[in-house]
Amino acid sequence: MSAIMKAPASHRMLQLLFMFLLAVNMFPLLWILINSLRSDQELNLHPFALPSTPLWSNYAQAWETANLGAYFLNSLFISLLSVLVTLIAGTLASYFLSRFEFKARSFIFMLFVLGMLIPVHATLVPLFIEMKTLNLLNTRLTLLFPYVAFGLPLVIFILVSFMNSFPRELEEAAIMDGSGAMTIFGKIILPMCRPALATAFILTFLNNWNELSFALVLINETKLKTLPLGLALISGQFDNNYTVKMAAFTIVLVPTVLFYVLLQKHVTEGLTAGAVKG
Repeated sequence: MSAIMKAPASHRMLQLLFMFLLAVNMFPLLWILINSLRSDQELNLHPFALPSTPLWSNYAQAWETANLGAYFLNSLFISLLSVLVTLIAGTLASYFLSRFEFKARSFIFMLFVLGMLIPVHATLVPLFIEMKTLNLLNTRLTLLFPYVAFGLPLVIFILVSFMNSFPRELEEAAIMDGSGAMTIFGKIILPMCRPALATAFILTFLNNWNELSFALVLINETKLKTLPLGLALISGQFDNNYTVKMAAFTIVLVPTVLFYVLLQKHVTEGLTAGAVKG
């Protein structure tokens, strides 16, 4: 607080505004966390009080009754697999679009960028029909295809912008030493892309982890449902048991928040490093 008071008036106002926005955003999360340790009776009597005795049994009930363990593993499997495929395909495509000269390069890159503007909900019906025709509904790989398709535009946009900042002299020197395109890619370009790859990994993983629309339309079997679908089921399963709901939400929410908080430095580095290279 003393650092805020020593700053210029305009900076103090900006810092106070950010602190206010932080408090506004953190309050619902803290409220859910606190009430996940209370009984429904306590919640109804005093919605904003601290728990008199923490009820950790709410978490056990939410985990076992709502089958969160299976949903968690399903989400982890499909999120990691789709991110891996997206990064491999996106990195190769970005290298091709960034470092090779050909007539349709700008047009192809623009098509990928336009992919970021397509609303997910506009594709649900045709995608469902296509997946049903190909007999790809209700399998462990059903969500892989839409996740990769919608993740590629963002990954390619980040990596192409990052690779464009690399000096051409690096590749020219490697070519003079007899290196081929894939050797240059594997030994020069790829190691330099680590900050951007980390950013692409984090953003794509979080998008896939929290995705609901595709999973809701394309997955019907309970054993294949992902964590967001599991939370939707919990909302109906525990209609009158709000504290168990909040325990389930906390189980899902805390790992996601911690994942982003621990890795947000890499997101910032990846988004800004390309602007200062070269």
